[in-house]
Amino acid sequence: MFLEAAVIVLALLWAGTLAFVLRYMRQQRESALQQAERDAVRDRRILELVKRVDHFQQSAVRVGDEVHELRAILAPLPDRLVQLEQRDPSNLSFAQAAKLVGMGATVDELTQSCGLTQAEAQLMSKLHKG
Repeated sequence: MFLEAAVIVLALLWAGTLAFVLRYMRQQRESALQQAERDAVRDRRILELVKRVDHFQQSAVRVGDEVHELRAILAPLPDRLVQLEQRDPSNLSFAQAAKLVGMGATVDELTQSCGLTQAEAQLMSKLHKG
């Protein structure tokens, strides 16, 4: 009788252990599937971010190229401006007049300091008053 009881207890323990192991294995399998889904979502997100970074890098390179081109275009402009001012002294008078109008000079002051006619001084005053 004791032996039969021991066998029954062992059988119950074995069945309980088997049920526990099977449940544990099912949970592990479900956990692995969920992790695989999360990994797939993460991988897609990483690929999307890599594409965006590549796009930003290409845009930055294009902007850099355009800035370089603009620098090449703009570099000679100060020298050209000096040459133009030296060639045509009347342009210098108008540039001076524009600056003076910005500082609040009157029409009479423009005619005296820049050598402009009354009409030119009035025009400069109207154009450049801020």
